[in-house]
Amino acid sequence: MRVPVPDEILPADRLGAVHFVGIGGAGLSAIARIMLARGIRVSGSDGAASSTLDALAAAGATTYVGHAAAQVGDADTLVVSTAVREDNPEVVEAYARGLRVLPRSAGLAAVMADRDVVAVAGTHGKTTTTSLLTTALVAAGADPSYAVGGELAQTGTNAHDGAGALFVAEADESDGAFLVYRPRVAVVTNVEADHLDVWGTEEAYRGAFEEFLGRIEPGGLLVACVDDPGAADLVATARARGIRALGVGESDEADWRVVDVSFAGTTSTFSLASTGGVEVGPVRLQIPGRHYVLDAAAALVAGIELGLDAEALSAGLASFAGTRRRMESKGEVAGVRVYDSYAHHPQEILGDLQAARSVAGDGRLVVAFQPHLVSRTRIFGEAMGRALGGADEVVVADVYLAREAADPDVTGALVAGAVPLAEEHVAFVPELADVAAELVRRARPGDLVLTLGAGSITDVGPAVLALLEGGRAG
Repeated sequence: MRVPVPDEILPADRLGAVHFVGIGGAGLSAIARIMLARGIRVSGSDGAASSTLDALAAAGATTYVGHAAAQVGDADTLVVSTAVREDNPEVVEAYARGLRVLPRSAGLAAVMADRDVVAVAGTHGKTTTTSLLTTALVAAGADPSYAVGGELAQTGTNAHDGAGALFVAEADESDGAFLVYRPRVAVVTNVEADHLDVWGTEEAYRGAFEEFLGRIEPGGLLVACVDDPGAADLVATARARGIRALGVGESDEADWRVVDVSFAGTTSTFSLASTGGVEVGPVRLQIPGRHYVLDAAAALVAGIELGLDAEALSAGLASFAGTRRRMESKGEVAGVRVYDSYAHHPQEILGDLQAARSVAGDGRLVVAFQPHLVSRTRIFGEAMGRALGGADEVVVADVYLAREAADPDVTGALVAGAVPLAEEHVAFVPELADVAAELVRRARPGDLVLTLGAGSITDVGPAVLALLEGGRAG
């Protein structure tokens, strides 16, 4: 549901006791962790039990599986996930009692009050770039607070209440949340049409990023990857409005050029050279892929512009061990390596397949993809299929429905039919439970199996490993 943002967003310490509806999600759980760290009384409910609920309970939250009006208790404020329906009994109870009801964006803005905000936005790469920047800032001694859409491998958590002045936040455009924040520094990875079920048109989507520029504090900074045309246009717009903007990328137009890029297995290396003659690097990353190099470069430039030591920042980037569900290794059995990634847009698929090729070496690339959302599949399904043509074997599951109803005319078959490989190398497997066996049937020793998608496809990798462990490979 869409909860309106109040005209005035109170700081977190003025919200009283806070109840989260959908507390197990990446966005709300991050806010809850920070509030708990600040001594705020937190409760929350979610539709299913999870390790996230267990961790929040261990940190002091009162958690519930399922939704009931009584669970609101004596809360003063509700923070509600966009995935929650309007008839949710806790939401209905809160409105009936006249409680303060906030969307996720306002909840995050409340915990960011009085901090110097660094907001990371973009169609792709937000979670990775936010995580890279956070890790770099920690290595440089900044001790930032952070809220990320995925768990950092180093910390095992998606949020932290730091002692420093900086707050690094993943700024989500999917529901307009990024238009609520007031960043000192805004980092934009790219601007490419997505979430058209919310924005309606590509023009409206791009217009939201232009509106985001207006949220940057006076005297603030935009850092954007100008290899992407949408982000390059945003830099030009920012400068026309008198906003300081720096372009990063391999493009000749970049203020900080990414140079000397190389890939070897699961690692990437690059250096930076500014138009002012400053050189930084080489920086060696533990993650593969050109898109991750660009993410890291943007994070490094943001850290430098915040006044932190480039060498310390680079060391932090070199130590970055990844984020859950972003080219995450799940294991290896019978010579078959299994990775999982969150890619659900054609451009993200292309980037992750490129990275996976580097890791696969002489092995083949066997990919399982689960389209995410009927609306996205309707618009981008054929482009998704074309992007999957970079694999050797492709298995497509049916659409993960999330917040939308099924459409018999929009299924995974739309994607599978657009994959430019011979018929015997592509399969549409409607039941997710059957995908693991199909992958194992196709995989051979030396191959890399990659599961892609923003939904439940993440459960397939462990199932593949279990089948391989049972001796049912190839």
